Amino acid sequence: MNQGVLQAKLWYAQRISAMVLGICVAVHLVIIFYAIRGGITAQEILGRTEGNVLFALFYEVFVLACFIHAPIGIANILQETFPKSGIAKPVASALGLFILVLGSAAVVGVYTGGAL
Repeated sequence: MNQGVLQAKLWYAQRISAMVLGICVAVHLVIIFYAIRGGITAQEILGRTEGNVLFALFYEVFVLACFIHAPIGIANILQETFPKSGIAKPVASALGLFILVLGSAAVVGVYTGGAL
């Protein structure tokens, strides 16, 4: 694939994932403010979210948006900072895997009530 085409696709992927992240952060903050208004414990939160497919889907979309957005940004930063080192792709890939695995594990944990 042409390098310019790849860069354009990555640019669009990062911008679209940023839009999704903006919406997810706003919804997440609304959920937090709603949940804490009466003083809620972690056990009560897990009780409300356990088995809730909508919560699981929403937070998995959040994780996937982070999985797309963050590695592209970190790869760009590393490539500009250390252009000849070759560390940009491995570090970005590791970050993406880290976000996907841990984020999805957290979603599963909240969905199942903490039991993995």
